[in-house]
Amino acid sequence: MLRAVTTRGLQVEELIRSPALQLTVLAGQGGLARTLSWAHVSELEDPTPWLLGAELIMTTGLAVPRSAARQRAYVERLDDAGVAALALSAQLHVPPLHPAFFAAAEERSMPVLQVPLPVPFIAVAQEVAAALQTNVRQRLGAQLQVFGAVRWLAAEDLDVAEVFARLERLSGYTFYLCTPQGRVLLEGTSVPPPHLAALLPASADAPPTVPGGFVLPVPAPGDTAGFLLAQEREGAHPAGLAVVQHVATVAALLLTFRRHEREIRFREGAETLAELLRHVLEPTTARRRLERAGFPPGAPVALCVVRGAGTSPPDAVVEPAVVRAVDEAGAPVLLLRQQDVLYALVPHDPDVLAALGGAADVHVGVSQPFAAGEPLDVPRREALWAVARAVDSGRPVVAYGDDDVTGRWLPGDAGVLAGLVEHVLGAALTYDSRHGSSLVPSVRTWLERDRHTEEAARALGVHANTLSYRLKRFGDITGRDLASTAAMTEVWMALTAARHLGD
Repeated sequence: MLRAVTTRGLQVEELIRSPALQLTVLAGQGGLARTLSWAHVSELEDPTPWLLGAELIMTTGLAVPRSAARQRAYVERLDDAGVAALALSAQLHVPPLHPAFFAAAEERSMPVLQVPLPVPFIAVAQEVAAALQTNVRQRLGAQLQVFGAVRWLAAEDLDVAEVFARLERLSGYTFYLCTPQGRVLLEGTSVPPPHLAALLPASADAPPTVPGGFVLPVPAPGDTAGFLLAQEREGAHPAGLAVVQHVATVAALLLTFRRHEREIRFREGAETLAELLRHVLEPTTARRRLERAGFPPGAPVALCVVRGAGTSPPDAVVEPAVVRAVDEAGAPVLLLRQQDVLYALVPHDPDVLAALGGAADVHVGVSQPFAAGEPLDVPRREALWAVARAVDSGRPVVAYGDDDVTGRWLPGDAGVLAGLVEHVLGAALTYDSRHGSSLVPSVRTWLERDRHTEEAARALGVHANTLSYRLKRFGDITGRDLASTAAMTEVWMALTAARHLGD
């Protein structure tokens, strides 16, 4: 079981050896090597929310429950909170102690001491305080040095890893930082290992004391960015809660700096991607900017179009989900939102694309790989086609050409594709636009479902007879009878070309 460890202080057995106190051990001999940080009187059955760990809790007995089960729970609760020892006043209000009480103390190696009636609790507290004066002075010195961390940030060019290495040396703790979900909060710091992850609280309002140290929230504007877990280092001199609180503040400042830098990078990236889409960047300039944004020189890139699941335009949840996914893959990204489309330029890497597909509630269409600096007209059409296929099929990621046999035979020239759409579908598209009808979408849905009228009608939410009428009306308007294999093939090619154009 994890429990608090204080590497510097007065040991319980040293306190027992004081002749003036006349303390006796009732149980928990195995824990006499525990060290004390303070001595405090508490008559609460559960004082743990107000404890920091390594205390000697003294009670006249009012805090001790009367039943066997509650007495065992009382001992276990104090031990879980890191209490070093329990002292009971003899001949006052201590109820009869059950075997379960002593069994719990022995199992936990929790020292239970008896204080003679003539010895006041203040004498015990003074003895502990006097023994800890040297340690208090050491803690004060450490606090003053750690408080200088803000000056380091302002005056020295230190990265995050160097800042926390200094803080660990001065404070006597090993620090871990993570988001509430256990992910990396600040690059250059470590997340808690699995055996310590259970110490992370479910709420920012949880008590700070945990076995072996403290855990504190790292604040962010309007939210909690994550948690700082401080664990005492073997052989070090832990400087206490005040220092850990200050380190959490330093972490919040660093996080603010990083977020500001990141916002600048995202703005610059959006400007670069917008200029690439408008063809106003020379290839050499484009490659130089992408390299500055972190893209590997000479590596292929892909243009992605991202939509929220169940909705056409990307909502406020989609963009953070994409950023988080790419971050976890350790890859750069340029993001640009244009009306109802979110574009993302990323390295064409299977791990990056898989991470995008793992983002919550998104559909992603991915272009074929291309060299940095090339025009984005074709990749944009490919990504728009692919995201439409992703939405239609319910898949998180579709790469252009993955499962489209027909599309492979279409030319890449947008003018040729537009001419095909106009020649075959133009009359029906004009009719739909003028009358608010859905002839072309109905034909597309029918063909996508292999001409199964009942299934296509259910997908469209209409009666099968209504769909049959629409198919006949489409044939009358376009002059292409869908019962003909040649006409049906021509229509399917035109529908595919329309998707390639982003329709």
